[in-house]
Amino acid sequence: MKAIVISEFGGPEVLRMVNMDIPSIGPNQVLVRVEATSVNFADIQTRHGNYHAAGKPPIIPGLDAAGIIEAVGSDVQSFKVGQRVIAFPKNGSYAEYIVADENLTFTIPTNVDFRTAAASPVVAFTAYKLLADVGRVQPGESVLIHAAAGGIGTTAIQLAKLLGAGCVIGTVGRESKVATALEAGADHVICYEKDDFAPKVNELTNGQGADVILDSIAGKVTEKSLDCLAMYGRLVNFGNASGDFGQFITKDLHASCRAVLGFSLGTTRNNRPELLREPAERVMSFLAEGRLDMKVGKSFKMEEAAEAHRLVESRQSTGKVLLEMNN
Repeated sequence: MKAIVISEFGGPEVLRMVNMDIPSIGPNQVLVRVEATSVNFADIQTRHGNYHAAGKPPIIPGLDAAGIIEAVGSDVQSFKVGQRVIAFPKNGSYAEYIVADENLTFTIPTNVDFRTAAASPVVAFTAYKLLADVGRVQPGESVLIHAAAGGIGTTAIQLAKLLGAGCVIGTVGRESKVATALEAGADHVICYEKDDFAPKVNELTNGQGADVILDSIAGKVTEKSLDCLAMYGRLVNFGNASGDFGQFITKDLHASCRAVLGFSLGTTRNNRPELLREPAERVMSFLAEGRLDMKVGKSFKMEEAAEAHRLVESRQSTGKVLLEMNN
């Protein structure tokens, strides 16, 4: 099979297409012929050697994929050959074939196409967990979403609305990205290239602050987020895109009954995969009903993986970036 391999840590040029054997499956696994896979920021970190689960080269990058089941293990109960699925593979998704555990494989509704399905696992499952389970958003609450024009951002905006949030505010780093967040359904979008977002958020929430804040940037963004987090509010950190670490003072939490929480989809996949069953069911239902629109910014051929990485790393991309095997 063909696969994209990181031969050594470094820039996009280290991504090379190679030929290798189709992987074998265990009794509780499925073999999936890949139609499309998504490019995630974790893939960029993996290429640089900064992702905590990356391992050492040679590495096939990629966290999720959509495709068709080609073979099932002897103990697999839920799937059969020919089914359309999304899956989180054991060893990377930038390949013609992937192997995934049964409990990390999910059926694609008949009216959902492969591109939409491939765009959904990491961003939609993460966004749902952040809002519904970790952030515990309640009907009518205000939600602030950083990096609102990205894959998780545009998905979280929609899911926040579907889960009953009142005011949804997004922040973006460039003025050119404001339109993308607004199109996703944000009520207000702040460009922190121009404005200090915390006072703006407080102004938009009548001085109360946001009840739930989703933060994948960390550093100063985390610290400033505490300046606009409501009493009893929940700040959920799920990434460190800035490369910096935010700090806070404990007394700023207990007296106001506020909470700082963390979430990692990778940790959950590896340690508590059963916690992804409900997000998968809800997300697939929203997609099938046409209530959730996965924003695909650009699609590349699999052999153009380096070009896709350059786009994502430039921070010029909006929505999800995909790699398609038969583009």
